[in-house]
Amino acid sequence: MEAKIFDASLLENQFRHEYKYLCSCMQLKMLAVRLSGFMRLDSHVGEEGIYNIRSLYFDDYYDSCLKENESGTDPREKFRIRIYNQKSDRIMLELKQKIRGKTRKFSCPLTEEQCCLLMKGEIPDVSKDADRLLVKLCLLMRTRLMRPKVIVEYDRVPYVYPYGNVRITMDENICSSNRADLFLEKEIPKRPILPAGQHILEIKYDEYFPDFIYHAAHLENLRQTAFSKYYLCRMYHL
Repeated sequence: MEAKIFDASLLENQFRHEYKYLCSCMQLKMLAVRLSGFMRLDSHVGEEGIYNIRSLYFDDYYDSCLKENESGTDPREKFRIRIYNQKSDRIMLELKQKIRGKTRKFSCPLTEEQCCLLMKGEIPDVSKDADRLLVKLCLLMRTRLMRPKVIVEYDRVPYVYPYGNVRITMDENICSSNRADLFLEKEIPKRPILPAGQHILEIKYDEYFPDFIYHAAHLENLRQTAFSKYYLCRMYHL
């Protein structure tokens, strides 16, 4: 296996706790009412209080990321390209790592030209000043045949609280598509991956999670899950 990047120079990206729960529509509405008294919506939301997230995930010739998700390998990491609200004005390459139950994320911007090449499984030219994430992905594309595998798309309602860097997100309408070539298009063919009325709640924070938010977010019958959008979208892609 190719070595993971855990060098000391990356320690400024702090590890975060991340917990996921399966929720019904009613549970999400109850939580939204409770949390709105303590937390504000992320500044990037639109008039309806949500934004759309679309990610293009990569995996290697051996589907290592998929198999590591299935077996619960620790540590593990995944590359993805992410856009918001089906727009190409902000395209980000991201690397998400999970280590000993905590997560951290690194990112760098991509040009639309670089994104289009990566969507086709082609390797863009990288200069000596290129970001290390793009360099690493290009290296994996050459050595392990890393290629785009699946699109994950959903609508997110994000609540934030500055102390403890708390972020509680409600992800609805989670869908998958294998049309990597259409990643930057406004509309793409896709299919839902969860039963109707079922959504995902995510709670993320650094080291401090305020008690009053904990009690506000507590609902009976919430079931914690090791849910992976990438894994399920690979298993049930269009």
